[in-house]
Amino acid sequence: MTTAAPPEPTTRWRPHPLDAVAVVLAVLGLTCALSGLLPRAETTATLHRILPLLLFLGTVIMLAELTAVAGVFDVLASRLAIASRGRWAALFLLCGGLATLTTLVLNLDTTAVLLTPVLLALARNLGVPAGPLAVTTVWLANTASLLLPVSNLTNLLAADRVGLSPLAYAERMALPQLAAVAVTMALLWYAWWWRDQPVGGRFVPPARHVPPDPVLHRVALAGCLLFVAGILAGVEIGLASTVALALVLVGFVVRSPATLRPKLVPVRLLLFVVGLFLVVQTLGQHGLDDLVDDLLGSHGGTLGELRAGGTGALLANLVNNLPAYLAGESVLPPGEHTRLLALLIGTNVGPLAVPWASLATLLWFERCRAAGVTVPMRRFVLTSALLAVTGTVAAVGALLLAS
Repeated sequence: MTTAAPPEPTTRWRPHPLDAVAVVLAVLGLTCALSGLLPRAETTATLHRILPLLLFLGTVIMLAELTAVAGVFDVLASRLAIASRGRWAALFLLCGGLATLTTLVLNLDTTAVLLTPVLLALARNLGVPAGPLAVTTVWLANTASLLLPVSNLTNLLAADRVGLSPLAYAERMALPQLAAVAVTMALLWYAWWWRDQPVGGRFVPPARHVPPDPVLHRVALAGCLLFVAGILAGVEIGLASTVALALVLVGFVVRSPATLRPKLVPVRLLLFVVGLFLVVQTLGQHGLDDLVDDLLGSHGGTLGELRAGGTGALLANLVNNLPAYLAGESVLPPGEHTRLLALLIGTNVGPLAVPWASLATLLWFERCRAAGVTVPMRRFVLTSALLAVTGTVAAVGALLLAS
C-alpha cells in the first residue's frame, strides 16, 4: 500500500465573510420559525421539503472536494491542454466543455469552487492570461446549470414542483440548455478569449499531470462515474450521491485518512440554504409574494414566459438566485409548468450582472482573490450583464420552441 503524504502543517482557522452571512441567515430563519412570523405548518412543510436537498448538497460537495484532492480535475485539465496541441481556439473549446460537464454532473458550485483554481493554475503553467479561463468557469457554472436536477439547487425544486423524473426533466430542458451554452460560448470567445489570445494563437502545451496517488485517483473517478450512472438509472439523487461518496470515503480511509477532516462537511452552505428558505418563506407571508406576483403578471404565452424569465433574472441580480426562484415559485399557480421553467431559466442563466446574484459567483470571486487573479471588473460586469440578457432570452425562446 502506498504511504499517504504527510498532512500539511495546521494553520489557524479564520472565519470567511460568507460564514457570517450563513450564520446570520440561519439565526434569522430560526427566529422567524420560533417567533411565529412563519406559521408552524409552513415551517414544517419547508423543512420537510429541504431535508432531502440538504442530504444531496452535503454529499455531492464532499464528493467533489475529495475528487479534487485526488487530482481528477488537474489530470483532466492537463489532458485538455495537451489535446489542444498548443492551439488557443482548441483550448477554448475544451475548457468550455470541461466547465459545462462539471456543472451538469456535479453542480455549479463544484465548477466555481474546484475547477476555477485548476484552470487558474493551468493559465500560470501555460503563461497565458488568466482572465479568459477564470470567466469561463463562472459563466458556465451559471448558464450550464439547466439540464439536470443535480446541476443546481433550483432545478431540484423545479423538478419536484412539476413532477418530472431526472430524465424527463433533462428532455424538457435540453434545448434551453443548448441555447444558453451556445450564447455563452460565443460571447466568451469574442469578449474574452479572442481579445486575450497569445501571439499567433499558440502556446506551449504542458507536461502530462500525474496524480500523487493513482489508486485514489481511480477510486475518485469511479465514484463520480457511479454517481452519474445512478442519476441516469433513475436512482434518487440523494441516494446516488451518498453511495458514490461512501465509495470515495473508503478509498481515502485506506489511502489517506489524514485528508478526512470535519471541514470537508459544507456547514456554511447548509446553514445558508436552511436560513434562506425560512427567511424567504417568512417574507412571502408578509408582502413579498404580492410584489413578485405583480412582476410576473397573470398571463401565459410568449410574452408571459419571457416576462417570467426576465423577472427571475432581475430578482436574482437584486437579491440572489435562490430566493428569487423561491419567491416566484410561491406565487405561480401549480399547473403553469412552462412559466415556472421560464422563471427557473432566469434565475439560473441571469444571475451574472452582479457578484452577489448567485452563491457560485461569490465563491468564484473568493477563489480568484485567493489565487491573486484580478479580473477587470468593468469589463466583467458589462459582458456578464449582456450574457444575462441574451442568454435568458435565448434559453426561454428555446423552451417555447420545445413546448
